Amino acid sequence: MQREWHIGVIGGSGLYADIGLADAQQITVHSPFGEPSGPVTLGRIGPVRFSFIARHGEGHRLPPSAINYRANIDVLKRCGVTDVVAISAVGSLREDFAPGTFVAVDQMIDRTEGRERSFFGPGLVAHLGLADPICPRLAGLAAHAGERAGGQVHRGGCYIAIEGPQFSTRAESRMYRQWGADVIGMTGMPEARLAREAELPYAMLAMVTDYDSWQESEAAVEVSQVLAVMQANAALARQTVQHLAQLLPAERPPSPIDTALDGVIVTAREQQNQAAWARLDAAARRILPRPE
Repeated sequence: MQREWHIGVIGGSGLYADIGLADAQQITVHSPFGEPSGPVTLGRIGPVRFSFIARHGEGHRLPPSAINYRANIDVLKRCGVTDVVAISAVGSLREDFAPGTFVAVDQMIDRTEGRERSFFGPGLVAHLGLADPICPRLAGLAAHAGERAGGQVHRGGCYIAIEGPQFSTRAESRMYRQWGADVIGMTGMPEARLAREAELPYAMLAMVTDYDSWQESEAAVEVSQVLAVMQANAALARQTVQHLAQLLPAERPPSPIDTALDGVIVTAREQQNQAAWARLDAAARRILPRPE
């Protein structure tokens, strides 16, 4: 079944400013998983619907470990989002991924700790496949949009998510390079995990701000350096979203991720927690059991 695109964008609080969003409105959306980072801004770019949420809240008030990733994904699903594009700042673990360039991520390593990483739990156990956490179709479109906006985009790269809020030690940074990671950040997980559980194709366009700390010749990462690169590329990120709207096909073809929850519940029907199902009225709406 084909349907309209509705792109959810997770990024900085100023991403939707001056983007030419038609019929823009900011709404508060509540989630049974707690409070999201902030309100959702809805509108259109051309014929395409967009919903924006600031991952760290207004004024960047939330550190990575305090973000309610479940609520953020849940409220986007409640708004009718079909696909999610994350725009994130990252450090580079490769010489050729220079600050100021973008990376269309295609793989992830999760090193976060203590974050809620699933909508499911006791009384409603689900085991979901996550071998490829990034939607290749959406990532390709995002990369193309970044290139059309004038950015240098590396197509493909492994993102490692760390807990933070501190940046890596030099030893850690070198270890992550040995593991095969290409860029490093603090927010891609469990965001990508939860998007898959909500049957939302997910792509990340990562903005390289620094070389992390693996180079002996480079000074340690400074937040002022990160913020300067982010500010310099803010207009490019907004233009990328505009070009993405232009590149999307008129109709959205089905994605295998649209049915990612098929067959994942392993808890026997008589043992299933009905309160847990009630909280999933958005994230798992398609598979909610029908009253007998």
